[in-house]
Amino acid sequence: MSPNLSLFITFLLGLFLVVGIIFSFFLNKKRRVLDYIFALAFSLLIMLMIFDLLKESLETFGFGKLYLFIIFALLGFLIFKILDQFIPDHHDHVKSSKEIKENIHHIGLLSIIVLIIHNIIEGMAIYFVTLSDLSLGLMMSIGVGIHNLPLGVMIGSVYSESSEKKSLTIPMILLSISTFLGGLIPFLLKLTSASNIFMGVLLSLVLGMLFYLVFFELLPKVKDTKNRDMTIYGLVSGVLIFLLTLFFD
Repeated sequence: MSPNLSLFITFLLGLFLVVGIIFSFFLNKKRRVLDYIFALAFSLLIMLMIFDLLKESLETFGFGKLYLFIIFALLGFLIFKILDQFIPDHHDHVKSSKEIKENIHHIGLLSIIVLIIHNIIEGMAIYFVTLSDLSLGLMMSIGVGIHNLPLGVMIGSVYSESSEKKSLTIPMILLSISTFLGGLIPFLLKLTSASNIFMGVLLSLVLGMLFYLVFFELLPKVKDTKNRDMTIYGLVSGVLIFLLTLFFD
């Protein structure tokens, strides 16, 4: 399999995020949409963590090295907790319009950071898989692309409602090319495979980071929503979208 084609596939994956971001700009009633998107992202990421990242991390390390999985998952959690302290303040109980926008900005920036890291790792994995098995790599790419669409809508919606749009512009650009960057790293280093330990470490770190994002940032938004119907629809949609991706595994 050609490394150039494998790299091109990782580039195409970024377009799913871009499409989702562009689509979000044409949505009306953004507050209701955000409640739906936050709930969708919550359930989608929960499913991704349990049935994808957790499974892949354990299989990559093997149960003989379970302690490594625990160590690096905790490290990922702590890294993101520390990162949280350097991102503009957010509020647990926001009331004013300004406070709401600042809270949305905070969650959006955290989401972008963890998704950039996640997508770089994902891009590396897809690059290696596609090199060895084009059919499997394409199926994985389609599945990844499907769950990237709603994440793009979430990020675009957050950008529209954020109190500091300029500070999100560059992170959003990096997010759009993050999967490609993941493929570019082994391409430039002329690597054709990755060790189980290396991939296990990366997957465990991301799992810990996503755990922090889901339970300490997204969960409070889901619990405090004023649009219960949209939240329920979002939770169900996240599960259904993830189940749809299973057809492409």
